[in-house]
Amino acid sequence: METTARIAATPDALDFTVENVEKALHQLYYDPNIENKNLAQKWLMQAQVSPQAWQFCWALLSPDKVPEIQYFGASALHTKISRYWSDIPTDQYESLKSQLFSQIACFSSGSKMVLTRLCVALASLALNTMPEAWPGAVAEMVRVFQEEGGGVDGRARCLALLELLTVLPEEFQTSRLPQYRKGQVRGALGREWGSVCPLLQQLLRRTDSPGAVKARVLRCLSSWVLLDVPLSESEGLVHDCFSALPDPELFDTAVEAIVNAISQPDSQRYVNTLLKLVPQVLALQEQLREAVQNGDMETCHGICRIAVTLGENHSRTLLEQVDHWQSFLALVNMIMFCTGIPGHYPVNETTSSLTLTFWYTLQDEIMSFESDKQAVYLQVYRPVYFQLVDVLLHKAQFPSDQEYASWSSDEKEQFRIYRVDISDTLMYVYEMLGAELLSNLYDKLGRLLTNAEQPTSWQHTEALLYGFQSIAETIDVNYSDVIPGLIGLIPRININNVQLADTVMFTIGALAEWLADHPVMLSSVLPLVLQALGNPDLSVSSVSTLKKICRECKYDLPPYATNIVAVSQEVLIKQIHKTSQCMWLMQALGFLLSALPVEDILRNLHSLITPYIQQLEKLADETPNPSNKLAIIHILGLLSNLFTTLDISKQDDESADSSAPPVKTAPPPPGPNPVVVVLQQVFALIQTVLSKWLNDSQVVEAVCAIFEKSVKTLLHDFAPMVSQLSEMLGQMYGTIPQASALDLTRQMVHIFASETDHFPPIKALFELVTSVTLSIFQQGPRDHPDIVDSFMQLQAQALKRKPDLFLSESLDVKAVFHCGVLSLKFPEAPTVKSTCLFFTELLPHCSDVPPLARVVQEDGKLLVQAVLEGIGGGASRSLMDQFAEVLFCLNKHCFSLLTVWLKEALQPPGFPSSRVTAEQKDNFSQQILRERVNKRRVKDIVKEFTLLCRGLHGTEYAAEY
Repeated sequence: METTARIAATPDALDFTVENVEKALHQLYYDPNIENKNLAQKWLMQAQVSPQAWQFCWALLSPDKVPEIQYFGASALHTKISRYWSDIPTDQYESLKSQLFSQIACFSSGSKMVLTRLCVALASLALNTMPEAWPGAVAEMVRVFQEEGGGVDGRARCLALLELLTVLPEEFQTSRLPQYRKGQVRGALGREWGSVCPLLQQLLRRTDSPGAVKARVLRCLSSWVLLDVPLSESEGLVHDCFSALPDPELFDTAVEAIVNAISQPDSQRYVNTLLKLVPQVLALQEQLREAVQNGDMETCHGICRIAVTLGENHSRTLLEQVDHWQSFLALVNMIMFCTGIPGHYPVNETTSSLTLTFWYTLQDEIMSFESDKQAVYLQVYRPVYFQLVDVLLHKAQFPSDQEYASWSSDEKEQFRIYRVDISDTLMYVYEMLGAELLSNLYDKLGRLLTNAEQPTSWQHTEALLYGFQSIAETIDVNYSDVIPGLIGLIPRININNVQLADTVMFTIGALAEWLADHPVMLSSVLPLVLQALGNPDLSVSSVSTLKKICRECKYDLPPYATNIVAVSQEVLIKQIHKTSQCMWLMQALGFLLSALPVEDILRNLHSLITPYIQQLEKLADETPNPSNKLAIIHILGLLSNLFTTLDISKQDDESADSSAPPVKTAPPPPGPNPVVVVLQQVFALIQTVLSKWLNDSQVVEAVCAIFEKSVKTLLHDFAPMVSQLSEMLGQMYGTIPQASALDLTRQMVHIFASETDHFPPIKALFELVTSVTLSIFQQGPRDHPDIVDSFMQLQAQALKRKPDLFLSESLDVKAVFHCGVLSLKFPEAPTVKSTCLFFTELLPHCSDVPPLARVVQEDGKLLVQAVLEGIGGGASRSLMDQFAEVLFCLNKHCFSLLTVWLKEALQPPGFPSSRVTAEQKDNFSQQILRERVNKRRVKDIVKEFTLLCRGLHGTEYAAEY
């Protein structure tokens, strides 16, 4: 194998011989060394596109070779014909065609995979020569293979012809023909259908045709109908496909052919053909029922696909044929049967999920008619949709506890997704059925819960509640007169099961907005939610429901606050919930406390936080180790989440509109914000924790998060903390720089840099972190892309909020600029994006901040070079819009300088890429300089130029771009 390794390493055109190709193939298939395999693969790909391929490919097809070698020969042929067609002289078309015909004849009794590749090669030749150089190509193929001779038996010849006819349309779909040729060839293929159709019909209708031939005919039909063959012309064949459905061997391919034929966009023009198809589909109901009885899921699936395809693609057409309304209604009922097919999805059946989109489509079509016509259709179809709701809720029911316990986790997950799909469908159906749907569900639930004689299964109750929840989650049910009754029924439910309890919780959560408008009903449901909080199995549903209630109803919760806080504290101390639910619970308590008087907030905060502060004090004294690190991060996270939502300003009442009653509480009382009071109390403790964990980015991040969340929520109320936090941040960052400290600094700059009182500490902090980061750049910033990213975002924010920061003599503006130029060359896309943002904020200030104007004038060329380097191929193509924005800003604010810089930067040959000529560079430069208003146009110019630089212009990659 050493020879091949040598060949692969030094590909020389002379080495592409039959012998070497065979060695490389042996290496590819049998060498255990992966590097040798990769070398062989690379070399073979070069061999395949070399001029020598024309010589070796025929030799590789020799009958004495093994199929793997023959396959490579056939593939090489296909590659040459499909990709390098222009290399083939016109006078060789005929000989190439006859060689391929004879090879296909030879292989019709040989290896199937080689035969297919040869057929694909001949198909590619046909597509390149039809209709001019090879008119009637398909008719000739049929004639050649129907002639006796060559010692090949008739059945093998027939199968080879069918394979060729099948791959021809497939090759057309994937071919690289230019657009104008595609149109010509599609037309030519459409005309050739006249040669294909009678042959397929004849083979399908002959009683002595073997099963393998019929199956290939069906595959061939599937392939041709994708070319938009008129449905009226394939009608007879589609009818024959229905006749093939009772044959188990042909069933799958017949279904595929029928589905492909009737889902072609063009097929809706053939109304009469579609009307003839409806009774054929309806006639499958007997076969469908038998399949259901025998548990034959594949047959159920296939017949359902046919019915749904006809219904989904042609609802409009069939609805409009009012004389045939009964047959379409029968089709709709057949699909309803498929939706409600017996058994539990996905264990006993997989068919019902196929039908759900049909119900959306039918509803859309009905609702799109003008009102008079719509009313007539609704008279017929509203009862159908009410029946659909019953069917869907039946399908959404959980199986028995015993059966559900036997399901795999994958099956349970599929069932969960299926129920979400049902939920979405119910929500959509509500648009048609309206309030009557809720009344309908309420009546059913009422009868179920108040009927003492008939015992009810929890599954039935749960499904009805799930229906309510599906609608109430996204639809405004505030006007509904059944919700009070529903809230009244909920406490009557005998909750003896986790799934039922979960749905009860989620239903209450879905009604949180309604409860905010009807607070008198809170006392009915809140005890259920608080009780559920203590059950770890109901963790997600109970905590998320409490959070929704606390967010929506906070002004009505003060009477319940003591109880809610006590229960929450208890479950937090007992550690019933996982970390993320604990965080949600703290957010819920933040919403709850926001509506209380300040003294009550402080009292509750004291009792809520004290145990954690004590725990944190204890942890702060311990020697750092992995377990106490997790505990520290957990406590800091709880505080962060509490402060995220604890907001005593009353402007956040999103639900308030002009018609809503005025906000119920007075403006916030004077005095410090409760969050600030708590932060000041724990500040020293947090500093102690930090001093021990300063080199751990996760702990530092958790500390910064507390302040970042507080700053975001409190905004200017955070003012009393600015000075001490700025000092702490400076010490932190000065000792061990972390990106999270820069992000917090950015927040502080955003809110407080413009305020005279707070400018000095913010300015000092900004200068300190800038100076520390500049020293990181001197030592080598490549190991800290996160710090560089956050630093660039901070600089951009400072330029945006307070450009005066750059007037300071303590700030090395030139060094910051150079860091930006360096950062543009980082491989991490987010870092480059942040750096481009920095420059687009900096350049407009050339006119009003002298230090910035000086540095741009002196070093702007370096920026232009870095941007051009990125466009030339140094950076990911996804960043071109950002580079374009920098060029646009330069052009807008430094036009005369940019003219010089572009000329000088593009002067050296090979820069920014060896693939672009001096003329192309000059053209790019002129185009950029012309566009000072249209940013979109600059982005297009940059995209065009980067493709030229990368050698991708005019390729399929460019098309995707």
